Amino acid sequence: MPYVYAQAKDSSERGLPMVRALFIEYPGDPGSWQVDDEYLFGSDILVAPLMETGASERNVYLPPGQWIDYQTAKVYAGGWHTIAAGQIPVVMLVRDGAVVPHIKLAQSTDRMDWSNLEMVVFASGAQNAQGLVCLPADNVLRRVEAARRNGVFALSADPLAGKAVSTVRLYSEAVR
Repeated sequence: MPYVYAQAKDSSERGLPMVRALFIEYPGDPGSWQVDDEYLFGSDILVAPLMETGASERNVYLPPGQWIDYQTAKVYAGGWHTIAAGQIPVVMLVRDGAVVPHIKLAQSTDRMDWSNLEMVVFASGAQNAQGLVCLPADNVLRRVEAARRNGVFALSADPLAGKAVSTVRLYSEAVR
């Protein structure tokens, strides 16, 4: 939910759709102009739905850079790949170098504890990562930056100025 909230705020401020074609974020990549059955959900998550009944994998085009499978933490380079869906029947990847804020699961959105966020870093080769966070209480969009030091990521500064406690976790550590 914190990713969705921050990306919705960013999309509205920049005049972009929340769900957008690849070429909007990658206008200089000819391959991104050819894909019509994948989309970016915000700026950091790429979604490739399974388009055929009974399918468990599909061919996916990835824009330049590294992409990390949200369900398996497997890393892919830009270009075409056949990727299996995970337990959730969709192919979903996160841009290498992204910080995606997470929150503990709650029964409903009004019961979410926005004072306790986890900043999940998706990084295979990236030494620095960044993302966005926005608390509903003040509705201010803030940039989150993290840097790798001695193999561990830490926030460069407290983007929420003490309004929430943030922990940092490297995504690949969670799926092992």
